[in-house]
Amino acid sequence: MRLTTFQTPQGATTYGAVTDRGLVDLGARLGTRHPDLKSLIGDNAMVLASEHLDKVDYAASDVTWLPVIPNPNKIICVGLNYEDHRAETGNSVSAQPAVFLRVPESQTGHDSPLLRPRESDTLDYEAEVAVVIGRSGRRIAPDAAWRHVAGLSCYNDGSVREFQRHTHQYTPGKNFPRTGAFGPWMVTMDEIPADSALTLSCRLNGKIMQHATTSEMIFSIPRIISYVSTFTTLVPGDVIATGTPGGVGARRSPQVFMRPGDTVEVEIDKIGVLRNTISDD
Repeated sequence: MRLTTFQTPQGATTYGAVTDRGLVDLGARLGTRHPDLKSLIGDNAMVLASEHLDKVDYAASDVTWLPVIPNPNKIICVGLNYEDHRAETGNSVSAQPAVFLRVPESQTGHDSPLLRPRESDTLDYEAEVAVVIGRSGRRIAPDAAWRHVAGLSCYNDGSVREFQRHTHQYTPGKNFPRTGAFGPWMVTMDEIPADSALTLSCRLNGKIMQHATTSEMIFSIPRIISYVSTFTTLVPGDVIATGTPGGVGARRSPQVFMRPGDTVEVEIDKIGVLRNTISDD
């Protein structure tokens, strides 16, 4: 299934399944027991949700897409996880993943604008595969990691480079409101075989800026889950953004940053296309 969170034409926030015919409002059907998508995932109720796909409620064009999980307990991001990106940044090889955090306020949904903050014009794109945790765990072994994954999604880990480089900590440049995007939906793992090599790309105004496969990751998704769950308990609805390949705007010559009026797209095969325009905050 493809599952997402959205706002109805009447302004209500709900969640549902995305089908070729339109969106099914699962919140209207299951909301008493499962008030949001995080709750549905946590109760492992996707099979129950699949029993309500006969009638669609909204066309995709009628809703406002929200981040797939708008209320995660935590958003964990991995940096420098593709060799070509590590090389273009000039960073040394690390024995462990580089990890930082985003806050929910820093995200927006599909077809909503990313906001370039007034403090900087260095808003950069980063195409990434997002992992949505479906089962709690601590100290998860790599060979058990996929059993803790509910689904995969597209992520644009938008970065305000100037603020990212104020110190050795990435946090300021990664957390301006609505500078990152998450969506349009998550695809459940029954549709994506574990350890599939996924192709991801980023297009800016139609031009391909990044292109890679997940087989090029330095640290695999199971390795990331195992490492992260060593220092924190992963819970349903947690999001892990697994790193971006080479080709980011800050490392190009001349540099390329996203500007108002631009359109940026993150595409991952087997998942879909996450599209956003750029506006000034």
